[in-house]
Amino acid sequence: MSPRERADTPISGSPSTAQCPSHNARVPECDEERRKNEEKDEVREGKEKEEEDERSSDEGFMGMTPLLQAHHAMERMEEFVHKVWEGRWRVIPHDVLPDWLKDNDFLLHGHRPPMPSFRACFKSIFRIHTETGNIWTHLLGCLFFLCLGLMFMFRPNMSFVAPVQEKVVIGMFFLGAVLCLSFSWLFHTVYCHSEGVSRVFSKLDYSGIAFLIMGSFVPWLYYSFYCSPQPRFIYLIVVCILGLAAITVSQCDFFATPQYRGVRAGVFVGLGLSGVVPTLHFVISEGLIKATTMGQMGWLLLMATLYITGACLYAARIPERFFPGKCDIWFHSHQLFHILVVAGACVHFHGVSNLQEFRLKAGGGCTADGTL
Repeated sequence: MSPRERADTPISGSPSTAQCPSHNARVPECDEERRKNEEKDEVREGKEKEEEDERSSDEGFMGMTPLLQAHHAMERMEEFVHKVWEGRWRVIPHDVLPDWLKDNDFLLHGHRPPMPSFRACFKSIFRIHTETGNIWTHLLGCLFFLCLGLMFMFRPNMSFVAPVQEKVVIGMFFLGAVLCLSFSWLFHTVYCHSEGVSRVFSKLDYSGIAFLIMGSFVPWLYYSFYCSPQPRFIYLIVVCILGLAAITVSQCDFFATPQYRGVRAGVFVGLGLSGVVPTLHFVISEGLIKATTMGQMGWLLLMATLYITGACLYAARIPERFFPGKCDIWFHSHQLFHILVVAGACVHFHGVSNLQEFRLKAGGGCTADGTL
């Protein structure tokens, strides 16, 4: 209907054009009615024009060349990045995540979206999502071992039999612990940045686990075989070779995929269980009673139990496997694994500290048969 036809159409409760005289008659009621009708027509025409412009814009995008479509998509992406940069993102369910962010399908809600901004990733540390517990368990653990290590390194030399050697040896444990926990919390912070960043930091994360295991062996072998340098040296070389092999395998892209979760756990549990051989050697050489008292074997076994339990929970995805959607934010398997790793490292340090104190009381000498 044209604007003139709309204007000629009588409106309910108002005088029709037939009832109104010509414009020369200047009847106020008719002039006012005509003015209102013209304003309504202008509003209708404006809305119709806006709708036509929107339709033509959509049709124009579909008819754009691929280059223009890519440019339009980039503009939308920039707008999304700006929103993320300002912290205006929301957690999303697992089923809408891109494939490279899908790791545990038993965690149904509370995931961060892809955030291609390091600033946004680090700001997300203070938000509640599926990675909050993973980040803070190892961030706080990292700060704890960093402070503890510095305190230990600045202990007076009279607290050691061989200060330089012992500080280097125990320092290897602290270095492994700090690297492992640092790489871990950094990975869990930035892995939602992009697929490339996720891949790089996951490799650092797995390498850190190997560094912790190797660093844990060094002080234990040093004190347990203090008077047997040859087997000590052999075991240290073997552990380093196995650790480097685990790091090499972890650099493969397939190693980080969800399908290889059990393989990942198996590689690091196997690296830890390589300590069974020197442990049996130590028990046979010193006797079971001496090994469990002076040799702190009980603390070593507790540490191994904590590490292996954590790895098994991680591989089996327990408890979220039995309670899908109930452990999305707190107490899922990866968080429990992190807590047990920190607990295992604390137990190991306690055992090594007891070994170091025993060596200080026993002095630097060794018996004729090479035992403790």
